[in-house]
Amino acid sequence: MIVRIWHGWTKRQDADTYAGLLRDEILPGIHRIAGYKGAYSLRKDHGEETEFVTLTTWESMDAVNAFAGPSQTRAVIDPSADALLVRFDEHSVNYEGEWVP
Repeated sequence: MIVRIWHGWTKRQDADTYAGLLRDEILPGIHRIAGYKGAYSLRKDHGEETEFVTLTTWESMDAVNAFAGPSQTRAVIDPSADALLVRFDEHSVNYEGEWVP
């Protein structure tokens, strides 16, 4: 399993809107990519900003490539999300992982 980790920040007043966009549109839309296994969306307020950490899980690096392209680490930002983000990581980090109950 591959775990892909990415960070983005919104203004605090935009955090609920961004969280809803992730939950209702962006993450469900990734299901079209073969090998996508699901995601976790984490958030934490920091003063006037809210940090989001998105962990997506993938069957293989081939699945990551189908999503992100040949760079494998390039951030994939939906235009509707970009409008709400104050800043974000230009690259994600991919880890090999395993679920340990």
